[in-house]
Amino acid sequence: MRIVKVTTLAAFLASPALATDATLKNPLADGETWQDLQFDIMGEAEIADGSGVFEVDAPYRAHDAATVPIVITQTDPEANITSAKIVIDENPAPLAADMTFGPAMAPLNMEVRVRVNQYSNVRVIADTDQGQLMNGRFVKASGGCSAPASKDPELALADMGKMRLKHFESEAKMSVPRREAQIMIRHPNYSGLQRDQITQLFIAALFIDDLAVYQGEELLFRIEGGISISENPVFRFEYNDNGADALRVRATDTEGNIFERTMPKGGET
Repeated sequence: MRIVKVTTLAAFLASPALATDATLKNPLADGETWQDLQFDIMGEAEIADGSGVFEVDAPYRAHDAATVPIVITQTDPEANITSAKIVIDENPAPLAADMTFGPAMAPLNMEVRVRVNQYSNVRVIADTDQGQLMNGRFVKASGGCSAPASKDPELALADMGKMRLKHFESEAKMSVPRREAQIMIRHPNYSGLQRDQITQLFIAALFIDDLAVYQGEELLFRIEGGISISENPVFRFEYNDNGADALRVRATDTEGNIFERTMPKGGET
């Protein structure tokens, strides 16, 4: 298998002090799994260290392996991040999310909640005007992909597709209003690795595989997801308000169900 060459800062500048500093900025643990994954996910692309452009925050030891918050924060306001992948090395389906961002998301500040099945590196690989850049965290968690669902399957299916939008106190940044919002979608996002707690039979995989969020007709972000996205997915993000009255969400799942809702901005709906 061909291996993608990962460009580092001159082998972290070959200095023990600088190497330690770089490790703290990009705290991915050593591991062989990525060597087997990177060509399948990234092809022959060269990937550079992204710690100077964006940070990735995640708990070192997760409180709940089935819903681990991954926060991506852009630290270089001049960079242009157009898309990003979240990769969880040791998960059964390592590519957790493939995300595309509209211009109003810049500078990027976004949280996605994921499942982590065992101790693993969690990587964010971003497409930028400086090339493809990687940062991440090492997360101690286990059993996230097989953890029992929080609701009875019948209740979970009955609630499927319900959505909630919450806006937090807006804050003016740069030359346009900057807003912070959170979208939650009711969906069991079954991984195919969970058992019915009564029958003990495996529950068939059923998850949201595509989600897009717009303000008016302008795309904010789109996510192609898999079994590593948590049950009842939650996305928290900042965006530049273009003056549209509402946010529109469209999601589809692996059974072809379509969920759409237009929600007014402001407060909680």
